[in-house]
Formats: sequence, C-alpha cells, structure tokens
Amino acid sequence: MAEQKISYVGPLNAIKGPSNKRQDLWKRIPVGFLIVVALPTLIAMIYYLMIASPRYVSEARFVVRSANSGQPSAVGLALQGVGFSTGMNDAFAVHEYISSRDGLKELQQTFDLNKVFARPGSDFIARYPRPWESRSEESLYKAFLRFMTVGYDSGTGISTLRVEAFDPKDAQNLNKAMLASGETLINRLNERASNNAVRDAKAALQRAQAEVAASQQALTALRNSAQFIDPRLAAAESSGVINGLLVTIAQLRAERAQVAAEAPASPQLPILDNRIAAYERQVAEARAKMAGDASSLSNKIGPFEELTLRREIADKQLTQATAALLAAEQEAGRQKLYLERIVEPSLPDKASEPRRWRSILTILASTLLAYGVGWLVWAGVREHRQQD
Repeated sequence: MAEQKISYVGPLNAIKGPSNKRQDLWKRIPVGFLIVVALPTLIAMIYYLMIASPRYVSEARFVVRSANSGQPSAVGLALQGVGFSTGMNDAFAVHEYISSRDGLKELQQTFDLNKVFARPGSDFIARYPRPWESRSEESLYKAFLRFMTVGYDSGTGISTLRVEAFDPKDAQNLNKAMLASGETLINRLNERASNNAVRDAKAALQRAQAEVAASQQALTALRNSAQFIDPRLAAAESSGVINGLLVTIAQLRAERAQVAAEAPASPQLPILDNRIAAYERQVAEARAKMAGDASSLSNKIGPFEELTLRREIADKQLTQATAALLAAEQEAGRQKLYLERIVEPSLPDKASEPRRWRSILTILASTLLAYGVGWLVWAGVREHRQQD
C-alpha cells in the first residue's frame, strides 16, 4: 500500500456565523453615510415620533376689496407703484401688518403669548422659548412667525390665514384677533385717506366762503358810502334824463325858430329862450354828476364793477368748492376698503401639525441628496488624484 503524503497548508478559516455577517455588513457601510444620512434621520424619527407635541391649526379666508371693485384703492395705487399687481395691492397691506411687530404688540394687549406658546406638554423644540433662546421681544416675534402663516391666491384674490397653537381654542382665538387687527388697520387707512381728501376740499370751501363774505362786505360798504345800490343803474337813469332833456331842448328850439320866423318881435321868444337855457343847465348838471369831479358816477362805477367782478368770481369758486367737496366725499366712499371674511376662523378638533412622516421622509431625502452629491464630488477628486 502506497503511502500518502499529507501537506500542511495552514489553519482552516473559521466558519462565519450570523453575528460575523452582521459585523461585516456594518463595516461595509461608509462612515459618511452614517453621519450624513442615518444619524439625522434617526434623530428626526426620535423627535417626530416620540417627542414632538401635536399642534392645532385654525384657518380663515378673507378678501380685501374696495367699494368700487373695478378700481384699485388709494392704498392699492400706492403699492402698485412699487411693483405689486392690482389684485394683491390692498390685501398686501393687511398681510404685512398682521405679521409685523405692531401686529404682535396688538395681540399682546389681549393674549399672554408667553403662556399660549408654552402650554403644558409642549415639546422643547416647538415651544417658546426654546432651550437656546432667551425671553426677549425678538425671540417672541420669531416664535410668533413660526406659529402663523398668511398667503394670497392671485387667481381668486383670496387670502388664507393659518395659526398654530398647542391648544385648539388658542389657535381659533388668535386667528380671530389677527383678523380683527387687520380690520382695524383697514378702518385706519380708510379714515386717513378720507380725512386727507375731504379735509382739503373742506379747506377750499371755507376759503371760498370767506372770500364771498369779504367781497359782499366790501360791496355793501361801497353802496353805503356812495348811497347807491348800483351806480350803473343810476348812470343809466341819468342818461335817460339827459336824453329826455335834449329832446325837450330840440323841440323848444324848433318852436322858437318857428315863432321867430313868423313874429320876430313876439313876446314868446324871451320865454322860450329862458326855458331852453334852463333845460341846458339841467343837462350840464346831469352830465357833471355822471362825469366830472371825484364824486361823479363815472368814478364810482369803476370800484363798484371791480367789487362786483370779485363777488362773481367768489361765487363761482364757492360753487366749485362745494362740488369738489361732494365729489371728494363720494370718491372716499367708492375707494373705501373692506375686509370681508369668507371663512371664519375654524376650531380644529384634530392636530394637523407636525406632519411626522412627511417631515421624516423630507429629512431622509435631503440627507440622501446631500450625501450623493458629496460622494460624487469625493469620487471625482480621488480619480483625479490617481491620474496624477
């Protein structure tokens, strides 16, 4: 029987059990993946599934429009000049106010927001103040912005106000108060715009009324001093008298000429001469009253006509000012803004925030994307180094 030669090739590898396979699997997972993807996703799952407190959302819908809905309001025209579309001009002012620090201060007059944003049972990430924040007006304002959103649908012109809170009643009450503050802003803007336009029109009306009164007073004083209601009428009457006297004189001269032709020595001639002379003196006196010294009618007609023209102009200005005031009041009514509630603030019966699984998946997708981009960059750098 031939002998078989046995060669020693070394120790046999140990048979790998399930635990060794799991260890190899963990070793094959890159450390970067664990840090960039797995760890943030795990933290997100712990927070959203075990720690995050439910938040209730109250939603309201409203529109801001003017009485003359076909035209933008005065506020809208001002905002349209800086690039906003006509549809959102008026609503934009309300959006800005209710999400501003002034809007927050108005809410603080009614609500203790330090308690509303930190109800018992609220988690340390969502509540106010968070562990890394101090109690300050700026931190409270940032928390306020976290708990409210306001948006605008350009297609329908409807604004949507969403308010979150740890208690459903708090969410509804805050939403109602914010809508009320928006209505207060609208009323204030209406009053300011109306007051500006109507105030200017009233001032013009008062000036016109004062001018009418002054011109009438000056005209009355002139009539009293001249003792004429209208010097032009007196002048017309004097002209009529003079014309009548001239006609009489012409008739007397014709009669005298006839008498002188028939009886040159007639005793009627001296009588006719005296009558003609008397009428001529009356004509001279009447003409002297109309145009002569400073007391003549011609000198009185000039100031009277000037004051009469002044009064007529004042009357026209008064008429125009009255019409302008009426137009300003009507325009203020047409341009008046209204905040109309389409959907009243709701009272939620179920928490809708946070959206736990959507948030977790969003973080997972974001970290995977970041890891993928980083891995591609690192692979490109490594390949470039190998080529060098």
